[in-house]
Amino acid sequence: MNGIINVIKPMGMSSHQVVGYLRRLLNTKRVGHAGTLDPGAGGILTICVGKATKLVQFMVDYDKAYVAEMTLGLATSTQDGGGATEEVTTNFRITPKRLADVMAQFRGEIEQIPPMASAVQVEGRRLYELQRQGVTVERQPRCVTISDLHINKIWNEYEDILTFGSRVLFYVECSKGTYVRTLCHDIGAKLGVGAHLSFLSRVRSGPFTFDNAYTLESITDMVEDGDTSFLLPMTAALPDWPQVKVSPLAENRIRHGNFIRPSDLLDVPQELHIDDQVFLLDLEGNVLALGQVRDAGGLICQPIRVFVEG
Repeated sequence: MNGIINVIKPMGMSSHQVVGYLRRLLNTKRVGHAGTLDPGAGGILTICVGKATKLVQFMVDYDKAYVAEMTLGLATSTQDGGGATEEVTTNFRITPKRLADVMAQFRGEIEQIPPMASAVQVEGRRLYELQRQGVTVERQPRCVTISDLHINKIWNEYEDILTFGSRVLFYVECSKGTYVRTLCHDIGAKLGVGAHLSFLSRVRSGPFTFDNAYTLESITDMVEDGDTSFLLPMTAALPDWPQVKVSPLAENRIRHGNFIRPSDLLDVPQELHIDDQVFLLDLEGNVLALGQVRDAGGLICQPIRVFVEG
């Protein structure tokens, strides 16, 4: 069994627990995920099965999109609802325009300091491990990109003013490595009132959305019925990569990681250039390898990740 599963991760499960569940359900050890979701968050979690696990390193750079809720007036140790209260500000009145103006300052390239409750490593230790021991260490800021950030809805006690406990539902598109809870924390700090992430759902991970996603319950039912249509082909992971069919005579070279020449390419859907990356397929459409076009005194296609046995 090889392919991609677009899973709707339920809140309360870790990404690792989802992987473990699917390993048992599908009776295979080769299962991995491309992009962790915190246990308290739900939404799109892309799972790779079988040979598709070799694609993970090419999928972790996906941009992501989230729907999130930020609660004003209370900052926590984990920057979300699961942490201890660190700061409470009750006496403030903020207009929606002030909120929108501050949030607009976080669009584009920004710097974030990773939260202590994160999987970032410092000197070989995960930050969340150190936090559990009561240790706080200095973290270096990281550059991330917020390509879209806008307010969807505001829940507040007063019609035109945000006060303590007001909740803001917003949409954000961002680069890999962005912490939405840190975004909430930093917006709250900029407003001078404190804030934390109170809800998070990932609605897109690269090309994967809710349109072709399955809950664990629906996957379980399908497996029990012998239906594996939830399993997407490996090519779905990188839809922008051209799919090139090769001559059967070149398959053995690909199996051993050796380059092939343009004459070995039988079905090329578009003009290729140096550094282009492609799927190399056999005549039946099965994925043999990922390849890259290179110049070696003439154009060649060099396998960079092989999926067939040598």
